[in-house]
Amino acid sequence: MIPVRRPFSFLALAAVSAALALSACSRGGDDTPPEKGDQAVARVQDQTIWASDVRREAVAQGLVGEGEPLDATSDLFRRVLDEVIDQKLLAREAERRRLDAAPLAQRRLEATRERILGDMLVESVVNDAITDQDVQRLYAEQLRLARSSDEYRLRLILSRTKPEADAVVGILAQGAGFEAVATERSIDEATRFSGGDLGYSTLDVMPQAYADALRDKPAGAVVGPFQTEGGWAVLKVEDRRKENPPTLEQARPQIVRYLTYEGVRQLLEQLRGKAQVEVMTPAAPPAPASPPSPAPSAPAPAA
Repeated sequence: MIPVRRPFSFLALAAVSAALALSACSRGGDDTPPEKGDQAVARVQDQTIWASDVRREAVAQGLVGEGEPLDATSDLFRRVLDEVIDQKLLAREAERRRLDAAPLAQRRLEATRERILGDMLVESVVNDAITDQDVQRLYAEQLRLARSSDEYRLRLILSRTKPEADAVVGILAQGAGFEAVATERSIDEATRFSGGDLGYSTLDVMPQAYADALRDKPAGAVVGPFQTEGGWAVLKVEDRRKENPPTLEQARPQIVRYLTYEGVRQLLEQLRGKAQVEVMTPAAPPAPASPPSPAPSAPAPAA
């Protein structure tokens, strides 16, 4: 057995109820690998901890992605393994103290069990139904509907006052390099040491003042000064190009996530249609009606 040689992690405490909920089920086939080719990595009293248990805990904490491998020799694996051992120890101690026998504990354990079973249903029914053809079809549809817009690569010199910004424009007009002036004079600490480089972005995600100043400006243009929330900005359009859509592999995680949500929604519609569901909470009172607005005294101008 691998000894625990680190301070207790409070992440383990959050998973005690889940460990209790599944402990009765796991003990029966404790020595049978839960997955093909699984590896036993620790043993706590009479319970075996498998590599898949550690990987599943790492996925639940967001430390690795779903389906991503986790090397059993890595530091991350050992750290998560220690937390799984803590979960087992805490759950066993809670059982020894009969904390699981209280009615409230039983309700919480049942809620955890139902949540896990719901996740397993999604994995086995919804996720398995998503095919590569579905992903490619939705990707092609999104490419067809997407509107290509321009991307601007910008450099920024930010000044405190308009006279300081006017002085920057004068220095640039004399032939000074934009990057050098940005490093020397810009007050934007996030970009000044990279020559004011803001990277590529589209107008729809920029602050409104930037978008208004840049509209229809070609590559090479120096724009400003104009006032922003942080001061007075002078921009240089380093490059302007058509926005490149993401590749299929870049878009795949988002597409799979959307298809999963859509599959869960359809499955729940089917289940609700077959089940008798009675909601016994009182309905919310209707919102008070707004008073009618007065008629305009003169005709409104045409759009």
